[in-house]
Amino acid sequence: MKTASLISILCLLICSLSAFGEQEFSVEELHQKATAGDAKAQFNLGLMYTNGEGVAKDFGQAVHWYRKAAEQGDAKAQNQLAFKYLMGDGVAKDLKQAAHWYRKAAEQGHAPAQTVLGAMYHEGWVVIKDAKQAVSWYRKAAEQGYASAQYNLGVMYNDGDGLVKDYNQAVYWYRKSAEQGDTGAQNNLGSMYLNGQGVKKDSKQAAIWYRKSAEKGFAMAQYNLGSMYLTGSGVSKDYGQAGHWFRKSAEQGYADAQINLGVMYEKGNGVAKDAKQAAHWYSKAAEQGDAVAQYNIGLMYARGEGFAKDANQAVHWYRKAAEQGDVDAQFQLGLCYAAGRGVAKDYKQAVHWFGLAAEQGDADALYGLGLLHTEGNGVPQDNVQAFKWFLLAEAAGEDSKAKRDALSEQMTPEQILKAQRLAKEYSAKHKLTPQSQPAARESKAATLGK
Repeated sequence: MKTASLISILCLLICSLSAFGEQEFSVEELHQKATAGDAKAQFNLGLMYTNGEGVAKDFGQAVHWYRKAAEQGDAKAQNQLAFKYLMGDGVAKDLKQAAHWYRKAAEQGHAPAQTVLGAMYHEGWVVIKDAKQAVSWYRKAAEQGYASAQYNLGVMYNDGDGLVKDYNQAVYWYRKSAEQGDTGAQNNLGSMYLNGQGVKKDSKQAAIWYRKSAEKGFAMAQYNLGSMYLTGSGVSKDYGQAGHWFRKSAEQGYADAQINLGVMYEKGNGVAKDAKQAAHWYSKAAEQGDAVAQYNIGLMYARGEGFAKDANQAVHWYRKAAEQGDVDAQFQLGLCYAAGRGVAKDYKQAVHWFGLAAEQGDADALYGLGLLHTEGNGVPQDNVQAFKWFLLAEAAGEDSKAKRDALSEQMTPEQILKAQRLAKEYSAKHKLTPQSQPAARESKAATLGK
């Protein structure tokens, strides 16, 4: 299933501002105390000007009072002042000053600032990129119980980034964060249970944690929970529930959910069959650059399903997906060039795209290369090469015996042995694995087992 990555710096910055001062005094009293040098009053007055509470919102005044408190060592004020420099609110934008004040707050043990500083080191943002420094700052905040830092530290252990990969430690920190309600941690803890990483494999526990996150609106968890209902993993198979959670995720713009909701509409699983709705959701994901969605749209244009039949548009979308490495799109684009469908016939282009698909073990592409070499289309006619491609196609599940038998009558035993050797070398180079039969060409769902 899908695992969430590090919380973005922007999200951390927003979360780091969640601390509010205790408004024990009137504005006039706070002014008096702040003017007299009371750091707490200065900080609270800065908050009031930031939020427009009791006074007109004024970022310039907010910065003024945050600075007063920050210069006295108030960590919360230092954190707020850093954010103002970062955003250019009430002060000229200055990333170096932002980093300076975040560090000041972090060195005093302010957990939100420590987490932001960790993220800055991880991303190489304003400071020199340093994963070990990121881990160090995340750990300081995590050990104080700060959920976002616990989550990020879990991700670092999960990925082996800045320290030795350790799934047990990843689970430990994900759980700490998840139990505080962090949705990313809940999602990732679900994935650890599903995959049996750092914890005993337990799909029911995976579903429990995905649900906790999904019910709070975390799009990736909604997708993951929908996938579990789709496959019947950890829950009873239920297309209706799968569609429900895919839709929630899709409406938040999560591309994989949009694809899977499109597939459900195309096949009529859990929803009324509706090719136009399928096309709608594929288009949403394709607009985000998703190769699977782009391939699916190409297929629908080619078939005239959900869109008016249009070979040119089919080629357009196949190309977008193929250029991202989608094997089915590479084959289909090669086929369009070979047939002159939606594009001028060009056997050299057919060889090119079949060749890319063949490197991924596509049986039809391997077979197509055999035909092109047999006939000398786009390449010099070459029985040895043709025989090689047919052998590889056979191993990939495509019946090519008749073609090989016909070729063998025109070949010497030495040529056949050479073709066999070349096929073996190609298979080893591209790490091809034998298949029982090639997969049918149809719209594809997003990956479920990540």
